[in-house]
Amino acid sequence: MIADTLTPLEPSALSTLRRILIATLIFGTAGMDAELLLIGHVEGQVQLLPVCVLTLACLAVIWLALAPTRAAVRSVQALMLLSVVSGVAGVLLHYQGNTAFELEMYPDLAGLELVQKTLTGATPVLAPGSMTLLGLVGLAAVLHHPLTRKTAPV
Repeated sequence: MIADTLTPLEPSALSTLRRILIATLIFGTAGMDAELLLIGHVEGQVQLLPVCVLTLACLAVIWLALAPTRAAVRSVQALMLLSVVSGVAGVLLHYQGNTAFELEMYPDLAGLELVQKTLTGATPVLAPGSMTLLGLVGLAAVLHHPLTRKTAPV
């Protein structure tokens, strides 16, 4: 069960919304991490990076859910930023990989046809964007969290 993060400094509706976002993050990060492991997204450090970020993010969100502290909030913030960056980098890497593959197969491809083939190529170009989405949900979940205020208990 997600710990009650309600404090006198925060309305109950906002606290409820935080709990919903935190539950969404736990399921989202765990599910995406499991999917990456199931499809074998573990060949080399570049492919392992999102798996590690998602694992750490899931653990940090569980920590925040079970024992909310300022350190837990800061950990979630840091890992959600990493998730956003990792998602953007993943989209770029998938796009570059597909472009290289298509140009190897069809060296004369160019323009919109190359873009279309790249976007529908071997690796799903927009799939890593899910990490960016989860990162933004996580940042929203801890935005102006009461435990980050100077008057909040550590």
